[in-house]
Amino acid sequence: MATDFDMVVIGSGPGGYTAAIRAAQLGFRTAIVEKYKVLGGTCTNVGCIPSKAMLDSTENFDIIQHKASKQGIEVGNLNLNFPALVDRNKNVVKQNNDGLNFLMKKNKIQVFTGVGSFVNNTSITVTNEGEAPKTVTSQYFIIATGSKPSTLPGINIDKQRIITSTEALYLKEKPGSMVIIGGGVIGVELASAYHRIGTKVTIIEYADSLIPTMDKELGKELGKLLSKSGIELITGSPVKSAENTGSSVKVTYTDANKAEKEITADYCLVAVGRKSYTAGLALENTKVKLDAKGMVEVNENLQTAEPNIYAIGDVIRGAMLAHKAEDEGIAVVDGLKGHQHKINYLRIPGVVYTWPEVAGVGYTEEQLKAEGIEYRKGKFPFLASGRARASDDTDGFVKVLSDPKYGEILGVHIIGARAADLIASAVIAMEFELTDTELTKISYAHPTFAEALKDAFLISSGKGAINI
Repeated sequence: MATDFDMVVIGSGPGGYTAAIRAAQLGFRTAIVEKYKVLGGTCTNVGCIPSKAMLDSTENFDIIQHKASKQGIEVGNLNLNFPALVDRNKNVVKQNNDGLNFLMKKNKIQVFTGVGSFVNNTSITVTNEGEAPKTVTSQYFIIATGSKPSTLPGINIDKQRIITSTEALYLKEKPGSMVIIGGGVIGVELASAYHRIGTKVTIIEYADSLIPTMDKELGKELGKLLSKSGIELITGSPVKSAENTGSSVKVTYTDANKAEKEITADYCLVAVGRKSYTAGLALENTKVKLDAKGMVEVNENLQTAEPNIYAIGDVIRGAMLAHKAEDEGIAVVDGLKGHQHKINYLRIPGVVYTWPEVAGVGYTEEQLKAEGIEYRKGKFPFLASGRARASDDTDGFVKVLSDPKYGEILGVHIIGARAADLIASAVIAMEFELTDTELTKISYAHPTFAEALKDAFLISSGKGAINI
């Protein structure tokens, strides 16, 4: 049957636009469907990009306030223009939006604005307010509709005082105080950003430490450093309710001693994770199935129960990471052209953009213990790094977990300056199965933060670090 396109991607986040571009590069007649007026999805518009812009702006403000004077730099009459800071978030997002529009035109990808709903496995209807519905047919489809913020029972997100990360990135006023429910990646990043500009921040986390999905030592160290900076941490405490009282929010929680407590703040940010978004897809008109968590079920090739319909990113199992979605999009398209692209999910890194940054890849120490896998540990503190001392960034450490028999790298976990960039070398080492001994033999430029990795590899290989 003749179709309008070879490939239609529903959703234009990192997974969606990457898949569409790759499809066009490989000769597919390609279209992308996006319900909003701008491309880029959550990551570009209300997630990764604006949050990193805000983190960078507030980090600069914090450096001038607390670090510059130690280095002989004296600054007077320091002021924060909060609306201008938020406007910068918007400008950075617009630059990325414009870049995506350019890439769609460059690769001759047809863009449809509206909600894409399946009629059957080869046809969708695109519905946009004020326009006649369009029917689009395709040989293949990729569902890349992403996720939305989750909430908790007893909490109504009104987007006024009780907000999600979306609203937190574009507030009209600097809050005097903020309670953040959830100490995961989103919670600690926005806690850092607002704390730096003078907001009194309290994090309430159900688990006994922050960033609970990462290696536990990272969460403990991050908690210690955030507390030291002035952020109040309440861990091991489930939240019962949040009430908008008009000019503030009252949050009720149960502390670690089972006592009921209340805390009041200008805003309450709900950052308890995200859930897959499939609304409007009309999957009931196909054989595509959802699992108990509302995620699209796929096989190892990311194929749904309809052989020509695939799904990627936050809408399927696994970590909700932009770069995971990108890899999956490319894997699907490459696979359709006969190019093998197998994803090893253990080698997809996770990053937290606080300062110091946090990053990890591979097994956590807790996972190795739980699975009974033997390992050696090499742990090196940034306090002993000459480069870290030169820039007053001595917090944190590098931890390497390796196989005691062959030296295979099982996991690398970093909290410290430039961790987000340093983790890439660990991913490369794991992907190409380099050993801890081999990684001690290559040259690391001096002085760099990367030298901390070399010392950690020296320890894990049994040779012993040079700098401690």
